[in-house]
Amino acid sequence: MSGFPGLKRIVPVLCLLLLSGCAFHDPAPVVDHSSGTAQRSQNADGTYRVRRGDTLFAIAFSYGLDQRELAQWNNISEPYTIYPDQVLKLKAPSQTAAASSDVKIYKASTPQATSTRTYTTRDIPPPASNQKPVPEAPVTDAPAVAAVPAPPESDSAPAAINKPVAAAPEVPKATTAATPASPQNRADPASWLWPTEGRLLHGFVAGDPARNGIDIAGTEGQDINASASGTVVYSGNGLIGYGELIIIKHSDNMLSAYAHNKVRLAQEGQQVVAGETIAQMGRNDRNEQILHFEIRTRGKPVNPLTYLPQK
Repeated sequence: MSGFPGLKRIVPVLCLLLLSGCAFHDPAPVVDHSSGTAQRSQNADGTYRVRRGDTLFAIAFSYGLDQRELAQWNNISEPYTIYPDQVLKLKAPSQTAAASSDVKIYKASTPQATSTRTYTTRDIPPPASNQKPVPEAPVTDAPAVAAVPAPPESDSAPAAINKPVAAAPEVPKATTAATPASPQNRADPASWLWPTEGRLLHGFVAGDPARNGIDIAGTEGQDINASASGTVVYSGNGLIGYGELIIIKHSDNMLSAYAHNKVRLAQEGQQVVAGETIAQMGRNDRNEQILHFEIRTRGKPVNPLTYLPQK
């Protein structure tokens, strides 16, 4: 290198460039952006442990269940509040187990008997030996006219004795008073609107979890509207495969879902009317600019085209 005085300065520069080039081609670290979309998986015993950010409606939606039945199985009353680490049953309790748990076994001895008989609460126990027979309660209904003994004929006999006996007034059955509720919480929508403009890209296929609704193609950022009036019961990204998702409860039976949004504009608990803008269209995991739209009845997906007006 003595003959090339400038080479001493060039070699370090070349080494530095080679090192920087090697660093440039190293694979970039993977950043997990799906902290809110962890897969909901049930436990081995068929239960589910609530995670932070879960709602009862979202859990029921994930497993195709009716939220009211899920609440009933777990003794949860409205407004359906749940807590992290709470364990929920995803199936109805066994009717057999419930029936056997309230059976009480006892033994009743019969007079001058050496053996006993076993009874349950489903049997009528025999009276104890020191009990007197209970006389039958008198009949409260008025007897028929023919059953009344005819009085002796005399001028003093009451003339009304042979008149028909008036029927006793009917006692109304006791009813449980129900708290009045808004129409969207009780009655199914009478009509539906298309949630956005665009062509139908994919249709509904019964029994196919990937085709639980329809896909409407459009342009990213365009308005997504409520298909019917109701209450927003979920607004988040906690359901795997749905991206930014909004679920609206329209009645005790019906929900609608709007998936793969770019921006969610409606929040949980918000009342919306049919046609109100609730989100902006985004992209799915295949980079398609679409809205995935579902209608569910008692937790089960149904074909939205049977409810939406024909175009």
